[in-house]
Amino acid sequence: MARNKEYLRTDVEKITSIREMIELAVYEAGDKIAYKYKNGSEVEEVTYAAFAGKIAALGAFLNSLELDDKTVSCVGKNSFKWILTYFTMLRSKGVFVPLDKELPENDMIYLLNDCMAQAVFCTGKEEEIIKANIEKLPGIKAVICFDREKDDGIFYSFDKALEAGRKMSTADYLHHPDRVNSLKMIVYTSGTTGASKGVMLSEKNLISDVYYGLQLTHTGECCLSVLPWHHTYEAVTGIFAAFHNHSTLCINDSMTSVLRNMHLYRPDYIFVVPAIMEIMYNRIMRSFEEKGMGEELAKLINKSKKMLKVGIDIRAEAFKAIHEMMGGNLKLIICGGAPLRSEIGEFFNNIGITCLNGYGITECSPLVSVNCPDYFNDPATVGFPLPCLRVKIDEPNSEGIGEICVKGDVVMLGYYKQPEETAKVLEDGWFRTGDYGYVNKRGQIVISGRKKNIIVLNNGKNIYPEEIESYIQGIDYISEVVVNGDFNEYGEEDSLVAEVYLNEVKTSAEVMKAIKKACRNLPVYKQISRVEIRDEEFEKTSSNKIKRNSARTSRKPKKSKEKNK
Repeated sequence: MARNKEYLRTDVEKITSIREMIELAVYEAGDKIAYKYKNGSEVEEVTYAAFAGKIAALGAFLNSLELDDKTVSCVGKNSFKWILTYFTMLRSKGVFVPLDKELPENDMIYLLNDCMAQAVFCTGKEEEIIKANIEKLPGIKAVICFDREKDDGIFYSFDKALEAGRKMSTADYLHHPDRVNSLKMIVYTSGTTGASKGVMLSEKNLISDVYYGLQLTHTGECCLSVLPWHHTYEAVTGIFAAFHNHSTLCINDSMTSVLRNMHLYRPDYIFVVPAIMEIMYNRIMRSFEEKGMGEELAKLINKSKKMLKVGIDIRAEAFKAIHEMMGGNLKLIICGGAPLRSEIGEFFNNIGITCLNGYGITECSPLVSVNCPDYFNDPATVGFPLPCLRVKIDEPNSEGIGEICVKGDVVMLGYYKQPEETAKVLEDGWFRTGDYGYVNKRGQIVISGRKKNIIVLNNGKNIYPEEIESYIQGIDYISEVVVNGDFNEYGEEDSLVAEVYLNEVKTSAEVMKAIKKACRNLPVYKQISRVEIRDEEFEKTSSNKIKRNSARTSRKPKKSKEKNK
């Protein structure tokens, strides 16, 4: 069955360009609500038809400044104006460059120059940065500010730009040939200024992500968008999936408002990262344990699982209280961006909220694989590869684990102005992901860990620290953990050390005891031998991932001695 891919959806309408996706949405769902967002105390609604009209107006304004075929950047928090800018540039002849609003000032200026942006859309905070550094940005011809009320030289009001565009001809902006294989978007990977790489994505890359992704899984009628849009996970997989499915996308205004907005908008699906899943899971478990109902919940889950085996589904009623905690209508969670503990995915599946674990990387637009809701949804895997992708495991070891390589329509064009870096990862169309794993008998990808993080012990055993960390992260008072090799007196890595950051005071002995219990099912060579407790969080990238080299141990050897012969 899996070989014939009978689990693929056949009702996804084929699209070949952003223009076609927009026109199809207007034709099939013009009166349907495309977006909901807060405007002060009110919730604004915008239909697909109205949204397309705003795209045309903003595009006409850019065309009047001769910018619709140039490189244009956008930096700021998620907002309706951000998403309108996004679609306007993707519909244009130009190139769109989203930047992280949390970038240090010097990095922001560096990247605006690196991508050769001629215009920037931004909020007031970023406008002040650009103003203060305008002499360092000789290429910038216009700054369109979401918060500005009046125009001032090259600094334009977004609202006035949209108003002016409505009075202009849209012909030049709307009528141009599609160039789907050309550069459409540059997305900078996380890292310091020198380490950031601009991933070049074509229109074909972006469209293939949504078209083939929807063949593997469905979305619902209403989504709450919570992840930052300068990352491709939400900007492509999330935003485009909702648009092509003609769903309503509700824009979350801040991370502190997620739960309130879950109740306000009552979404039936959501895209998240494992950190958010952990928060939701821990909140649920803590609420039951505080009421002394932890064992009762476990028994109810076991009862529900037994009844499912005979075709009786009691989850909606049995776990109604949990569903209400998350808005009352949530049916689907799609999780990606980092490894997810399989027991968390299983928990949500068990209570009647389908959790689909997936895998992506910016260089693949970003989606590589995702589980299917109705076909062997296994949270221990990251699902089936997109139908447009070929996958191979390079140089597998005795366990079948090797580097995951992919080839197909979502693979990037290369790194912007970095041919040497491109050559390191792209060869004959095959992209080396840098992730190690294998493909199981059903055809699902299983991730073991990052190539650069592999620990090789002096007994020859290969350790993927992410696997061990996933067990340790299940300990409720451990907020962050990095597992490294520990060096003996001869400078050899012969054991493992866990460096942890805690959310409550514990001794090393207490932490070690909890880790041994959590990792009890792992083989001896994967057991932790030593614990280090940090007094501050690990340093993070702009995508909030731990910089592993910020660990105090830093995999530095102890003082080396010559071995006795």
